[in-house]
Amino acid sequence: MDRRNDQEGLPPGELQTLADFVRWGASEFNRAGLYFGHGTDNAVDEALWLVLHTLSLEPPLPEALFHARLTHAEGVRIMALFRERIESRRPAAYLTGRTRFAGLEFRVNEHVLVPRSPVAELIESGFTPWREDRPVHSALDLCTGSGCIAIACAAHLPVDVVHATDISPQALAVARENVALHGMEALVQLHQGDLFADVPRLGFDLIISNPPYVPEEELTDLPEEFLREPGLGLVAGDAGTALAARIIRQAADYLADDGLLVLEVGNAAPALAERFPELPMEWPEFARGGQGVCIIQAADLGVLEHEEPAGRPDHVR
Repeated sequence: MDRRNDQEGLPPGELQTLADFVRWGASEFNRAGLYFGHGTDNAVDEALWLVLHTLSLEPPLPEALFHARLTHAEGVRIMALFRERIESRRPAAYLTGRTRFAGLEFRVNEHVLVPRSPVAELIESGFTPWREDRPVHSALDLCTGSGCIAIACAAHLPVDVVHATDISPQALAVARENVALHGMEALVQLHQGDLFADVPRLGFDLIISNPPYVPEEELTDLPEEFLREPGLGLVAGDAGTALAARIIRQAADYLADDGLLVLEVGNAAPALAERFPELPMEWPEFARGGQGVCIIQAADLGVLEHEEPAGRPDHVR
C-alpha cells in the first residue's frame, strides 16, 4: 500500500471501488480505536455512512454499486472525511450534519446530542401496550435538543399537538430547522425554558424526555466522541438523577389522569429507582438495543404528593 499517498491525503493507489474505500476506512477506524455509538455500532457501518454521504448516495445500495470505481476526486474527499473522523473524534453525524431517528432524517450539529435514544421503538409502536387502547393526542417533549423525539411523535402518533422545550437557544435553532424540514410547524410548538417553565398545563397524554443523566464525575471516563457533544445535554447532578427527579415531581401537574411519563436515564436507572422506591416504574426491553428507560403512569404519581418541591435548576453549564 502506498502510505505516502495516505499521508498526503490522497487515496492509496490500490483503492478503486466503493467497497475498497469502506473496507480501508473501517480498518483505519479500528486501528485508531474510534468509538462507535452515535448512529452506528461498528467500523464498517461508520465508514459506509461517510462514503455514501460523500458520494450523495442513500442506503440501501444495490450490490453492483459496491463494485463501482470511484473517481480520484471522490477518493480525495472520502480520505479527508476519514482523516477528520480519526483526528477530531467527532461523531460521524457532526461531520455529515445529518442522521436518522425513528425512520426520519434530522439535521444535527455540536449544539445538540446525536439522536440515538431507544425510545424511538416506543414511539414507532404507539407506546403499546401502555397506550394500546388510548391513542396519544397530545405530547410534551422536555429537553428536546434537535427536536427528534417531538417530531417523531408527530410523525408516528395521531397527535393534535406536541409541545417541546429546551433551555438552550442554540439547540432550539436546530429543532426549528428540523421542524421546518419535516413540515411540522402546525403540529410541533417549541418553547425555550427550563423544563416546564414555559409549558401550558394541557393535561398531556404523554410526557417524554431524554434529559441529561451523566454524573459529572463520570464524564471524563467516557470515550472522546461523547466529549464532542454539548455538556448541557449530558451532565446532571445527584448521580445523574437531578433533572429526571424534577420532571417526576412536577409531571402530575401537566399529565392527564390517564397519562404516561416516559424518561430515559441510561445508567442512572438504579440511582433513580433508589431515589423513588415507592414509585412504580416499568423498565421495557428493546429489540434494537438500549436500556434505562422508565415508564410511569400518571395515576401512580400521587404517592409523591407529600414530597418536598423541586429546587433550583440542576443543569450543569
